[in-house]
Amino acid sequence: MNEQARRPPGKSYRRPKKDPVRILAFEALRAVDERAAYANLVLPPLLKKAREAGDFDTRDAALATELVYGTLRRQGTYDAIISACIDRPLRQVDPPVLDVLALGAHQLLGTRIPTHAAVSASVELARVVLGDGRAKFVNAVLRKISRDDLDTWVERVAPPYDEDAEDHLAVVHSHPRWVVSALWDALGGGRGGIEDLLEADNERPEVTLVARPGRISADDLLDSLGEESGLPGRWSPYAVRLAEGGEPGAIDAVREGRAGVQDEGSQLVALALANAPLEGTDERWLDGCAGPGGKAALLAAVAAERGAHLLAAEKQPHRARLVERALAGNPGPYQVITADGTRPPWRPGVFDRVLVDVPCTGLGALRRRPEARWRRRPEDLERFAPLQRSLLREALKAVRVGGIVGYATCSPHLAETRTVVDDVLKGRGGPAAEAEWVDARPLMPGVSALGDGPDVQLWPHVHGTDAMYLALLRRTA
Repeated sequence: MNEQARRPPGKSYRRPKKDPVRILAFEALRAVDERAAYANLVLPPLLKKAREAGDFDTRDAALATELVYGTLRRQGTYDAIISACIDRPLRQVDPPVLDVLALGAHQLLGTRIPTHAAVSASVELARVVLGDGRAKFVNAVLRKISRDDLDTWVERVAPPYDEDAEDHLAVVHSHPRWVVSALWDALGGGRGGIEDLLEADNERPEVTLVARPGRISADDLLDSLGEESGLPGRWSPYAVRLAEGGEPGAIDAVREGRAGVQDEGSQLVALALANAPLEGTDERWLDGCAGPGGKAALLAAVAAERGAHLLAAEKQPHRARLVERALAGNPGPYQVITADGTRPPWRPGVFDRVLVDVPCTGLGALRRRPEARWRRRPEDLERFAPLQRSLLREALKAVRVGGIVGYATCSPHLAETRTVVDDVLKGRGGPAAEAEWVDARPLMPGVSALGDGPDVQLWPHVHGTDAMYLALLRRTA
């Protein structure tokens, strides 16, 4: 029986209004949930398709992007609020319904969209993607949510800080409790620092470009963008920040490979390895975990200026192809291979500099991949641990005596950073590595608040970068 047949006599059926922006945002959230996709990979092709179909202008694309990322960043807070407005456990609500409710909650509590517009648009979306029956449920829940603002709701649903500090922060700042605990341990200090960090995780990150040496300078890249579109980087001599709303794919230098999109923390890690003091030869460099290719492209460009050769190795074939694409057009000698850094095809002791940016939980990039905070589990640390140690041990074997190894992660979790390096140096779980720490702090000139060393931990709320970690080690025997 169709919807019109269900209606009482005399009442006409009104078709739901299709809102392309909200339908696209809903489709993106479903892909993130159903296919374990990442929003930064799902959203661009959806937006491109909508533009090509003539459904979207720039403002529509900006709103869709805000709805998707804002909903994902605040998912934990919105779940707690939605849970307080329904008469069943949250797990008993169908995921598509939850996505519509979360989109509506974000419009009500996290944007300037007027209340009536946020509710009505969400109910119309529900009618299109869920049907009239469940749209009534969405309407009832969102009307309850609309009675108060975000601060009032948070005060109501979050436990008091004095009773359970970690759970309070988890609800207020929309992070899983275990992630709050891990970040607090890594950061140290009191309440202010952890709240600043969690707030930074929920802010939209700047888009940062890298001007690849030998192909374009940062000054020339800035000139090509104009004063209104580009700003100098904070720390890296090759960094240029895009003004809000800037589209990297529309920039000639990016399309041509002379520049790329790369977080400034990632640039600093690569440059610190490249500039570490070295005696003797400096001809052969290795990036042992090169995908998707940002650090490899910068290293290859710097190596080329010095007459050195970069070998970029990546285990996954599809990621190795991304590395090839990132390095295409580099003027200097380089080679990209598909290889497992834990079982390397190269002979030991042949490289002067080696970088291993190891697979990790990615807790340092939650600004860019907000959905990762809800996917990761504490047991993931145990899964990555053997791989991280194995990659570092093999990197130390690959470098010559006197050569430098950089161990990097996009995670501040102590179990993925200093603990890994300490275990390898002290022989926990394997033979002790014959290597010594090199102070990485002087190799990031001008960067403030780098801690006690010799390793470096960058922070979103302090440095405006992803939370990259770097340890530099010199092989001694």
